[in-house]
Amino acid sequence: MNAKNNTAERPLTEQELLAAPESDYMNAEQLAFFRDRLCAERDTLLDAAKETTRHLQEFETTPDPSDRATLEEDHTLELRVRDRERKMLHKIDEAIARIDNGSFGWCEETGEPIGLPRLLARPTAIYSIEAQERHESLERRMGG
Repeated sequence: MNAKNNTAERPLTEQELLAAPESDYMNAEQLAFFRDRLCAERDTLLDAAKETTRHLQEFETTPDPSDRATLEEDHTLELRVRDRERKMLHKIDEAIARIDNGSFGWCEETGEPIGLPRLLARPTAIYSIEAQERHESLERRMGG
């Protein structure tokens, strides 16, 4: 019982999460663990976006066409990274919404558990590994 009280006072560690029995899958502590992880990732991405905005506002003009081209290319690459991060922010918000509605951690296709190791690696996952492989295979056949 003391371990339970101790766990309630502090967040779960990855090791504790992985050592939990299957019956604990997506209990309140596990959901809180993933919410904290997703919120921290979101905060990191938002900080990076603010830094990009600040950096782009400091755009320095230069008379040298070669230097100007290099700066413009750097900014283009930075904006591409931010665009990918914007898409990730959307996925993070969707994952937090799934935590709120009780569907987080469950495959959208099969209804089976996605699994803690997969969610630790990719907390925005919506499919089990098997379902993800089917989707990717289908995309390759349809797109290729």
